[in-house]
Amino acid sequence: MNRIGIGSRWWRSSCFSGPNTTRRLSATRTLRIPDNGLKKKKVTDGEVARLAGRPLHPLTLADLAKSGRPPLSTEQLLDSANFTLSILPSRLAHRIQSLRNLPFIVVANPNVSKIHNNYVHSLSTLLPYASKEIKTLEEEIQFTSVMADLVQTHSNTISILARGFLEARKYISPNEVTKFLDEHLRARIGTRLIAEQHIALHFSSKPHLDLSEQDSHIDSTYIGVIDTKLKPVDIIRHCEGLVGDICEFKYGVRPSVVIRGEAETTLAHIPMHLEYIITELLKNAFRATIEKGNERHPIEVTIAPTPEESKGKPDGITNYDQGSVDAASASQRPANAASANIRPLDKSTPGVTIRIRDRGGGIPPAAYAKLWEFGFTTFNEQEIVDITSGGTNDGDGLNALSNAGGAENSLAGLGYGLKLGRAYAEYFGGGIRVQSLLGWGTDVYLSLRGVGNIK
Repeated sequence: MNRIGIGSRWWRSSCFSGPNTTRRLSATRTLRIPDNGLKKKKVTDGEVARLAGRPLHPLTLADLAKSGRPPLSTEQLLDSANFTLSILPSRLAHRIQSLRNLPFIVVANPNVSKIHNNYVHSLSTLLPYASKEIKTLEEEIQFTSVMADLVQTHSNTISILARGFLEARKYISPNEVTKFLDEHLRARIGTRLIAEQHIALHFSSKPHLDLSEQDSHIDSTYIGVIDTKLKPVDIIRHCEGLVGDICEFKYGVRPSVVIRGEAETTLAHIPMHLEYIITELLKNAFRATIEKGNERHPIEVTIAPTPEESKGKPDGITNYDQGSVDAASASQRPANAASANIRPLDKSTPGVTIRIRDRGGGIPPAAYAKLWEFGFTTFNEQEIVDITSGGTNDGDGLNALSNAGGAENSLAGLGYGLKLGRAYAEYFGGGIRVQSLLGWGTDVYLSLRGVGNIK
């Protein structure tokens, strides 16, 4: 018997690591699957075209939490599996189609080709389940192993694509790269999140819990990977320590962080996403402050909950926010009608705005104009060559924090960190705005929307 995954690959949840671990579910259990591994079905061009022809709908946090609070019953767990199965195959097919519509010389790049093959592989493991409903726990266990394989297979997608497009940058314009990656990476967020949510719910369900552990889940604030009482201040302090340690090691100094506003604010959101965003924003603020020689001035972080009178005003999530416009696949008809599975964002959803203010001298106009371009970087040509060829040049040390699956997959200097952070923020109706005062400093406003009230 193997643990969850294929061959020697084991899956252990990373969605419970980080701050507030005392409130998170235990993820040390492993799922055992039969020795024959995962079933596969050949992916044909016709199947890809059929699935890619289905419209994609925006996904809300409420959809991911619809199964209810853990521990889930068998019926709730099977509902989660079937909901996951109902939306993932078409999402994978859209990504395959979008990659195939790139210029041939770009698709032929070994890194881009690898990502294409990864998506084909994942779709081939889903197709055996796509034409039926998951009705037994045995089928659910097998399906969860497919989800674990999907997460593992695509863990390095961002870094591999980054290198592929850098190597092929002579054959595709920066605007085309930005348009493709903005859509592709936003769509990837949803695909990975849907799979991770079911895996987490699997381990927190009654059928797969040890009886001695069930009581520990009753008062948990988690529903899968969603913390329904997430405190941004805890994430900020955790990320401050991480970035500060790197600064102190590399530069011998570490700016301090002063938190203002309402530190006890909570909302329902995904800690993994917020940790990535805050790390990127603090990394930029710390670097600018040190380079300006203003480390004696603290970085101010202000936490402001959304006022009651404005909670109903945002329009919610758009197809663009989640990469569901899918212009790259040339097959998408944007969905206007709501799916039975997709619910609009709760108008009473609580939210929060986090302002990060530094005295780092601001952003030069030339850099400010390219702030949201994928691939915009201050690295020179030789440093880019070192990165794409597997060298160890990581610029200034802080870039080591920009990775997607380990040190060997660093996004250091590739110009993806801030853009990906904004994609995470916008995915569920939030956003990032940057205001720079040249010669003085920069204010970054991160807004987040939660899931609303879950009973």
